[in-house]
Amino acid sequence: MIQLYNTLTRRKDELKPLDGQTVRMYTCGLTVYSQPHIGNWVGYIYWDVLVRLLRWQDIPVIRTQNITDVGHLTSDDDNGEDKMEKGARREGKTAWDIAEQYIAIADHEAYEVLKLVRPDHLVRATDYIQQQIDFAKGLDEKGFLYKIDGDGMYFDTSRLPDYGKLARLDVAGLEAGARVSVAGKRNITDFAVWKFSPTNAKRDMEWDSPWGVGFPGWHLECSTIARETLGDAIDIHTGGIDHIPVHHTNEIAQSESLTGQQFSQIWLHNNHIKVDSRKMSKSLGNIITLSDITARGFSPMAFKLAILSKHYQTEGNFTWEILEAAQARLDHWRGYAALRHQTHDTLDDDDEKDEQEGTVSLLAARQALVEKLNDDLDTPGALALIDEAFSRLDHAPLEKIHRGGLLQLIEIIDEVLGLDLAASTPDITDDLKRLIIQRRSARAEKDWQESDRIRDELLAAGIAIRDTPSGSIWAWK
Repeated sequence: MIQLYNTLTRRKDELKPLDGQTVRMYTCGLTVYSQPHIGNWVGYIYWDVLVRLLRWQDIPVIRTQNITDVGHLTSDDDNGEDKMEKGARREGKTAWDIAEQYIAIADHEAYEVLKLVRPDHLVRATDYIQQQIDFAKGLDEKGFLYKIDGDGMYFDTSRLPDYGKLARLDVAGLEAGARVSVAGKRNITDFAVWKFSPTNAKRDMEWDSPWGVGFPGWHLECSTIARETLGDAIDIHTGGIDHIPVHHTNEIAQSESLTGQQFSQIWLHNNHIKVDSRKMSKSLGNIITLSDITARGFSPMAFKLAILSKHYQTEGNFTWEILEAAQARLDHWRGYAALRHQTHDTLDDDDEKDEQEGTVSLLAARQALVEKLNDDLDTPGALALIDEAFSRLDHAPLEKIHRGGLLQLIEIIDEVLGLDLAASTPDITDDLKRLIIQRRSARAEKDWQESDRIRDELLAAGIAIRDTPSGSIWAWK
């Protein structure tokens, strides 16, 4: 049973696919107007674990993620400049060029650097313009839209008695002026569904519509893309906590007004990460990217491990010291993963018999790991369990390590957490193994000079030797 904290109900709810089989999941994607920073990747790391966890348990998942390349204004109150146009002006390019540039960067960082699972549908907002227009037409025909001359078509939130239910907004108690900004709004919470292009300038991205030339509001793309790729009702919708009061609230209003169905059964929201306990900003000069991390010699997998050490609902903090600790933890795990090349064949698949024979078995750890993650993605608990399981190997002779259990534990860590332990700890050549045997003989004969010489030769080849009470164990440096 998988239980997830549902922002809509404010409790852990059991995940039960609407069709009884396949989980339909939507994730709000990046606005591709600038270089992504580490804060942008936090949510995607958690939701990647969720997808992996479901598929590990043979639960089919169809996942959609949008790419916002138009319509996301610099303010949530439908005021300000389109971020894509702003990015284009900053770099002296067109908005289309900016989109191509940063989509390529984001794609590389997500699926090659962080090795996240690619969504089944990765959809640009600009590829679904006609569908968005059709969606808005449906709302207009039902009487949910009204026109503000010179600005756009707005959604009338007073038509919905439960508007704001996700954020539990006290609409009547909102401060005067909050989320208004645009003159002509009927209600302070009304929002743009279609924005008109300015009459005195031509935008890079604009389209004809029944209401005039313009571009879709930011919220419209997610409602439309989710409906087109997943259907009228979905199982899970994910995003950051900043999406709760406006973006996701408005998605619900649009989608449920058009379809008459509950848009998503479960809403998941991740908290943010700070840098040195401060919000990332250009003015503070503390924006950090994945390139900054790798330039300092850290593994992207260490960054993932640092993120997963906090629960997705807990605010995270990034420091280089925290990343160093995560890298050390990862390296420690890689050392255990390398043991699979040094143990004998599996002794037995019976945990009870293994225990009687004094064999260290890790078979039970795999199920315990799944149970931790099934409880609202308890990644900190899962990491602690892995530490505990691996620590059982610290003083175990190699012949007493259950190779099958070790292999299965490494497999689930890689498949569910995506940490690439197996790929980062390949087997070594026979020549290097012979050197390790020679060093063991030198140590047995107390020839410390020869032992040190071989150790240095192995180190130059990228192999680190750890001498333990159970013998010498090698790992990739």
